[in-house]
Amino acid sequence: MTIVTPALRALRVSYRPGRTLRRFARDRVGVSCLVGLMFLLLFGLASLVWTPHDPAAQELTNRLRPPSSEYWLGTDSLGRDILSRLMAATWTALVSCFVGMGIAVVGGVALGVAAGFVEGPVGWVLSRLTDVLLSLPPLLFAVAIVGALGPSLTNAMIAVGVLLLPRFFRLAMIETSQSKHEDYVEAARAAGAGPQRIVVRHILPNIASPLVVQMSFGASVVIVAESGLSFLGLGAQPPTASWGSMTREGFDRLAESSWSIVPPSMILVVAILLVSLLGDALRDAGGRQQAERS
Repeated sequence: MTIVTPALRALRVSYRPGRTLRRFARDRVGVSCLVGLMFLLLFGLASLVWTPHDPAAQELTNRLRPPSSEYWLGTDSLGRDILSRLMAATWTALVSCFVGMGIAVVGGVALGVAAGFVEGPVGWVLSRLTDVLLSLPPLLFAVAIVGALGPSLTNAMIAVGVLLLPRFFRLAMIETSQSKHEDYVEAARAAGAGPQRIVVRHILPNIASPLVVQMSFGASVVIVAESGLSFLGLGAQPPTASWGSMTREGFDRLAESSWSIVPPSMILVVAILLVSLLGDALRDAGGRQQAERS
């Protein structure tokens, strides 16, 4: 006969994805934001197979045209179709977000979980290194990395990923150091689970909620940083379309036409808002309720 101790009971109420999905499905704002982000994803993916016009084709006789039946969002200062370039720029933003967040999340969470679970001198050294990175001015640090590696979209995303890595490291380390003393972890150890199984099956799922929230803020930072670096000419290089470079082109021609700056700046604001609100909804859906753990 198995004796159900409080520790074993705590082990049984670990993270449940189905419960989180049900909570999220009841959040109308979160679902609406997810639908909006899916639309942006499809909008960017469509540029790989079809655009109304060639995003890089220049036609100076059609420069700075207002929206029309031929050019739905008008043209820029070089006569390029804004809608086509906006589709291509959306794909650029999605790729940038994936690369930048991939570097930050994979590196930061892996090092943070290891440091929080093992602790000791390794955790102390890693913490001091991240303190140094966090003390540096973010924008200047990113510009310095891009300046050293050379202006390009890939180098800009490496800079942003390295910039965000300490934040994920610190959050993962703190959450892991707290979670490893929880009852469900002690129960897993008593049941004979090894460190790898404890981390993968028990600690990571139970620290997922704060990490998801941090990912939402991180994604917003990546989008803003990529657009900012491209605005300064340090990110995506011509003829690659980017929300930041399109905004810069519209800003430079603001005296001639005020329309060309509107579409890229608007979609940038909408994307940041959708990502932030989705992160809040996922945080609420994944939050552990004390009543359910009793």
